[in-house]
Amino acid sequence: MPLAVLNRGELRYTICGEWFPEVFPAERSERWSRGDEDPLETEMRLFCACTRWAYNRVAEGWSKSDVLREGRRLFGLNSRYLAAAFSKAETLHKALKALLEYRVAEAEEKLKRAARRFARARRDLAQAGERGDQKKAELLRRVASGLRLRVETLEERLAELRAYRERGEAPPPVFGGSRLWKRVCKGRASREEWRAARKNRLSCHGDSKYRGNLNFRIEWRGGGFVMAAAVSHLAEQAGTDHLGRPNMRPAPRVVGRLWVPEKHCDRLRTWLLMGLPYGVDLIRGRDGRYRVHVHLGLAAPARPDLSSGCLAVKLRPDGVALCHVGRSGNPEPWPEGLEVPCPAGLGKFSGEFRAVRHAGGFMHLRVPDLAEARGFRRDYLAGVLAKAVVDIALELGRPLAVENPALGGTRLPVYRTAEALCRRAARERAGFVLVRPEYVSAIGFWKYARRFAVPVPCAAALVLGRRALGLRERVTKEMKEFVAALRQRLNPAADSPRPKEGTGMSRGVRAALRRLDRRLPLHNGLQAWQQRKGDSVWRDFGRLSWMRG
Repeated sequence: MPLAVLNRGELRYTICGEWFPEVFPAERSERWSRGDEDPLETEMRLFCACTRWAYNRVAEGWSKSDVLREGRRLFGLNSRYLAAAFSKAETLHKALKALLEYRVAEAEEKLKRAARRFARARRDLAQAGERGDQKKAELLRRVASGLRLRVETLEERLAELRAYRERGEAPPPVFGGSRLWKRVCKGRASREEWRAARKNRLSCHGDSKYRGNLNFRIEWRGGGFVMAAAVSHLAEQAGTDHLGRPNMRPAPRVVGRLWVPEKHCDRLRTWLLMGLPYGVDLIRGRDGRYRVHVHLGLAAPARPDLSSGCLAVKLRPDGVALCHVGRSGNPEPWPEGLEVPCPAGLGKFSGEFRAVRHAGGFMHLRVPDLAEARGFRRDYLAGVLAKAVVDIALELGRPLAVENPALGGTRLPVYRTAEALCRRAARERAGFVLVRPEYVSAIGFWKYARRFAVPVPCAAALVLGRRALGLRERVTKEMKEFVAALRQRLNPAADSPRPKEGTGMSRGVRAALRRLDRRLPLHNGLQAWQQRKGDSVWRDFGRLSWMRG
C-alpha cells in the first residue's frame, strides 16, 4: 500500500522498458521443462508457481527460512528468486487481511441498499396488483425476482467474509486476475489465456552488497542497454560446503537488448555506474513481448526548512487545492509572472486540465478525468498532476506540505496522487512533509473560507500549511457567538413571535452543544496535538456546519 511506503520513507522510481531476448541457453532441463517451452518460459512458470505455493505457506504460518529451504527442493529456483516470491506472497497476504474490514463494511452497505430496493419493489408490486395493472405487475415481478437473488448473493458473500474475519484468515486471492477468471467462467476467454496469465512473471530484488541485481544484470554496451536474466533451474551442483549445503555453479543466462525511453537513459546509466541496487519485474504480455519494470529506490529527503513558508497541498479526487503559505502562517499572493505549467499530455480539449487561481495565494488544479480513470490512465493523470505541483513549488522555492491520506480520504485517486507527489518531489530534490489531515476541512470552513472568499478545499490547504509550520488553530470570538446564537435560536422563549415549526433542537445538535459547553473554554489553551484529538471541538463544529448556512 502506498501509505505505508510514504510513512516509512521508502519511495520507488520505476522505469518501464521492453526486452528483446536474443541468446538462450542450449540445454533444457528434463526435470523442470514442459513441452516445447524455452528455458526462460520454464523459469517464469516455476516462479509463478512458487509464488502461489509460498502464499499458502505464509497463510499457514511458515517462516521465511522454511519457505526458502523447501522451495529450493520443489521448484529448483535460487535463493534470490525464492526471496522475491516469498516477499510478494507475504505482502499480498498482509494486504488482503488489512482490506478484510473494508470489504465487510462494503458488503454490509450493499446489502442494506439491495434490501431497501427489494422491499420497495415488493411494495410497488403489491400496489400494482391491487390496481389490476397486469403489465406493470409482470415487470415488477421480474425486478423483484432479480433483487431477491442479489440480496441472497450478498448475504452469502457477507457471511463468508465474516467467517474469514472470525477465523483471523484472509480471503484467497485469484492469481492471474479476477476479471480474467470471470471472463473465463463466462466463456469470453480461453483457458489457454488464463494459464498464460498465471505463468508470465519473473521478479528479483536488488542487492547493495553485490552492486545491482545478480539475477538481472543490466549493462551499457555499444550505445544501448543489455540485460541478462539468470535461468536458475539449469544451474548444476558443484559439491557441498562445510555445512552440507550445495554449492551451485553460475546459472546460464538469457541475454538480449533492453529498450528504455530516452528521458530515463541518463538516470539509469548513472544508477548503474554508482553500483546501486535495483529491482526488476519481467512480464510477458499476451502478444509474446517482454515488458520490464526497473525499480530504483529513492531515499526520502530529510525534513525541509519551513521557516520561510511552504506550498500546502490538499488532495481531491479530481485534483489538488494549493495555498502559498508564508512564514507567519498567512497566505501570500502568488509572485508576478508565475505560470502554471500545463502538462504536455493534457490540454487536448477544453477543461481537461484546469488551473483556477484565487486572490491571496490560493489555487485549484483540476483534472476531472482523474476521479473516474482506472489503471494506467489513472496513474498517468496522477503523475502529470504531481509534475505540475512540484514545478510550482520549485519556482516558488518553497517545500511542499502534502496531506497524508493515511488518515484522510480512502479513495484510490487520492492515494495515487499522494504517492506520485512524494516520488516526484524526491526525484527533483524538492523538500516535502506529510501532514495529518484531521478536521482540516471543518477548520477551513469555519475560519478561512469566508474570510478569504475561497472554496473550502483551498481553505483546508491553508490549514494544512499552518499545521506543517506548527501553528495552533484557536476558536474565534465569532464562532463562540454563533454557538450562543444557535442555542438561542433552537430554544426560543415561550412568548417568542417566531413560528414553532423547524425550531426544535435535534438530539445530535443538543449533544454537540453540550460538548461544546465543556470544551470551548479549554480549547485555546491546549497543545496543537491535543486540539486535533478525536474528541476535539472541531468534530462538533463540523457537524454544525450545515446550520451555518
